[in-house]
Amino acid sequence: MPRYKLIVAYDGTDFVGWQKQEPPDPDAPAPAPGEEPRRLYLRTVQHVLEQAVRKVVREPVVLVGASRTDSGVHANGQVACFTSRPDPSKGVGWPIERGTEGLVKAINSKLPRDVFVYSCEVVDKKFDPIGRAVEKEYCYSIVTGQVRPLWDRRYVFHTWYELDAAKMQQAADLMVGEHDFVCFSQASHGRKTTVRTIYKCEIETPQPGKFVVRISGNGFLYNMVRIIGGTLVEVGRGKIEPEMVREMIASGDRKLAGVTLPPMGLRLEWVRYEEGNRE
Repeated sequence: MPRYKLIVAYDGTDFVGWQKQEPPDPDAPAPAPGEEPRRLYLRTVQHVLEQAVRKVVREPVVLVGASRTDSGVHANGQVACFTSRPDPSKGVGWPIERGTEGLVKAINSKLPRDVFVYSCEVVDKKFDPIGRAVEKEYCYSIVTGQVRPLWDRRYVFHTWYELDAAKMQQAADLMVGEHDFVCFSQASHGRKTTVRTIYKCEIETPQPGKFVVRISGNGFLYNMVRIIGGTLVEVGRGKIEPEMVREMIASGDRKLAGVTLPPMGLRLEWVRYEEGNRE
């Protein structure tokens, strides 16, 4: 039973997130006793990709992803995996002997244009894309100025205000390390602990008027990167002093941190595993 790991990219604009969502259909008639209610299959990346894989291998595989990106969030290096159970007599599954190059081509042929599988490899049967991840990197793209972005509006956040990159970096430096990041998370984060380690938080300025917040860590809370981004934008505007980050972290008070930036500027860049490879 080979287990395959996929590296996946997607434009999250027209998805309601990565995680499958199958709520009951409110317009469906009441189910008979003992029957399941009819469900709606919302357009999620996991569902679309899983359906494509199922069409190729012709078996009911279950696809698991490393990061549950929200509605409108993009990915350049999402990791997903599934286990195949080849049965030559029934013509189902994808045996290792067929190779992964053909598998990638076959899956991509079944996918819509806003999802793409970069690569595939065979991994250990116990490989867990969530539990074995040791580091992830996200980036958040911001554009400033009096001209709203048009062609890349689906991938950047625009602000009319000019931003001070040096002050933003001072604040970003204070994010690095192991801290309780509860003040940078929504109340419904759903985690047992809010302590995380940030390895890097940098402000890049690839061109005038464009800022990229690049942040990596061992894990992130719900909306954590978008709230950190909102905080750094307010620092860049001069509404918050960089040193205030210390007070935010120490207090754990969400009200002290900045706004939650919208999803379109956020992208999952890569996930690193115990083996030491970035995916």
